[in-house]
Amino acid sequence: MCMPELIICEKPSQALKLATALADGKVTKKKYSKTIPAYEITHEGKDIVVACAAGHLYTVAEKVKKGWTYPVFEVEWKPSFEASRGAKYLKPYVQTIKDLAEGADKFTVATDYDIEGEVIGYNVIRFACGQKDARRMKFSTTTKEDLQEAYKNAQSHIDWLQAEAGLTRHELDFYYGINLSRALSLAIKSATGGFKILSSGRVQGPALKILADRELEIKNFKPEPFWQLQLETDELEAWHKEDKFWDKKEAEKAYSKANNKKPFVKEVTKTQFNQMPPHPFDLTALQLEAYKQFGIPPKVTQEITQDLYINTYISYPRTSSDQLPESINYRKLIEKISRVEPYKDLCKELLSRKTLRPNNGKKADPAHPACHPTGEYQKKLGGSEAKIYDLIVRRTLASFSDPAKRETVKVNADCGGEDFIAEGTRTVENGWHSIYGPYAKFEERELPKLEKDQELTFKSLTMHDKETQPPKRYTPASIIKELEKKNLGTKSTRANIIENLYHRNYVEEKSLQVTDLGMRTTDTLQKYCPEILDEALTRQFEDDMELIREKKKKGEQILEEARAVLTKILAKFKKHEKEIGGELAQANRETVDSQSIVGKCRKCGKDLRILYSRKFKSRFVACSGYPDCKTTFSLPQGLPKPTEKTCPDCGYPMVMIIRAGKRPFDYCIYKECPKKVEWRKQQELKKQAATPSLKS
Repeated sequence: MCMPELIICEKPSQALKLATALADGKVTKKKYSKTIPAYEITHEGKDIVVACAAGHLYTVAEKVKKGWTYPVFEVEWKPSFEASRGAKYLKPYVQTIKDLAEGADKFTVATDYDIEGEVIGYNVIRFACGQKDARRMKFSTTTKEDLQEAYKNAQSHIDWLQAEAGLTRHELDFYYGINLSRALSLAIKSATGGFKILSSGRVQGPALKILADRELEIKNFKPEPFWQLQLETDELEAWHKEDKFWDKKEAEKAYSKANNKKPFVKEVTKTQFNQMPPHPFDLTALQLEAYKQFGIPPKVTQEITQDLYINTYISYPRTSSDQLPESINYRKLIEKISRVEPYKDLCKELLSRKTLRPNNGKKADPAHPACHPTGEYQKKLGGSEAKIYDLIVRRTLASFSDPAKRETVKVNADCGGEDFIAEGTRTVENGWHSIYGPYAKFEERELPKLEKDQELTFKSLTMHDKETQPPKRYTPASIIKELEKKNLGTKSTRANIIENLYHRNYVEEKSLQVTDLGMRTTDTLQKYCPEILDEALTRQFEDDMELIREKKKKGEQILEEARAVLTKILAKFKKHEKEIGGELAQANRETVDSQSIVGKCRKCGKDLRILYSRKFKSRFVACSGYPDCKTTFSLPQGLPKPTEKTCPDCGYPMVMIIRAGKRPFDYCIYKECPKKVEWRKQQELKKQAATPSLKS
């Protein structure tokens, strides 16, 4: 091949997909640096080499390392493998692209068309290829047709505004991440002499503050008593029209009037309403629905959809749009989906219509439409991939369907002069429910046919004594929705931010319960440096990113403002370093203790803790009274967590054992637990029964 065009893709699988789509004939795979693939093809008589990155080959790093100090503002872009030991595997990718670039005369970027993709592509072009610019492909699906169209109509230049916004965001996040994390970690060292890595960031701090505020609401919540009256007749169940009585005497008065009286129907009203089809999925809506329907965490949903996109099952998932534009060609899309067997009949009904129009939402994304299936189905999917795919297909098709018609019937029953209300709602016409299928979960409560003045048969009247409940904790899905609502982070980064809170021990449990460390970190920062937690400041920087893309602000101006803000914050932090460090160190100790104690030792009464043996590379439970008390218990492989449960058979503490890819289970730590002894006995009997006897 002589001076071919070099196309840069984001990942190896995308490179093969693009090469196959553009090739006039055979795709020749070649390996560089022993393992890195590149693909040689001919397209319309032109020689092309399709190469791949593996995500970000370049990253922001300190320009001059001066040890663990702050503030750090002198930064540079350098190969990721030089900046991090964990990225050594990226070195051959960089070298491969450098080698291929030497023999190329034309360059095209074909990474994902978003801010991250632009940063990946632009850095490869300027650093590995030594070029100032390149052609830019733009596509929302990886179908052969769309990839060919994207190549044919490639832009003449890098998307400079998108690249500038992306580079600025990376440098801005690096400023915040390295400086705040070092400040927190060095504060503990200053106060105690010990070393513990803590982290914060431009969005992580405000996100933690939102969760901590909810935790305080729950902690400080004071329940208020209220009373409800429930009437039961042979025909229906009804509740007093007041719903909640805040005065017990008023409730008792109404109870006295209505008890053992003859109820009758005072009024029956029927109301029908149209329930509009759902909007197509943007990423946040998809993450929320996947968590609601399947309990799949947002980060996992994001990873699954990225794989489905790369393998051509769906369009680009990291989109802010809940709209399907007419340029997609609705009829053609649904015809393609109809070839996938489970959806044939659903599509047939839609295709019988003269016009097709989705119920689009109001969110727009200049780069990509709402997430939708492509209609291409290469092989049968399984597990979580199949669930997510089915959800996306049904949601897309449902958006083209008719509204569902629902009817609410309200019965006002008089009992001793007191009004009691019964309500029932049923679906009159399924509409889009039929297509959305198992995901259209709506309560169907149908009341019996009753007429005005009809007498009812009294069964009972109950006065319920209740209390108001505290607000619920956020879930991994609902906090992402809250971050989007507050414009904190991006659609691509929010799930990772929540994961980081888990990894840093700031939150635990599915309900995002803030740990003592998380609460104390928030309290300490709020006391000494509230700016770190200020969502308004973070939101301002998010808005600034958009201003770059709108040509209203330059990246360097935003970075200059960030340096000025951080300089003030860090100077303030430094003044209170020892106080901050002391409080954080204590909080960390308390959190570690609370997450390792499983119960009390029966011999000495001290705490039993989960410990780790470096020698045997395993975890076990031991008494904190060691060496005076040598009580220990072995544990099976896996990550053990305290449960506050005791074994019903022996009364010893139980721990939860978490294993990758398997369902967690509760485990009794006592080896001689009667249940375990019996199990071992049964296993021995089975073994003996399976062993053939020897005849003399």
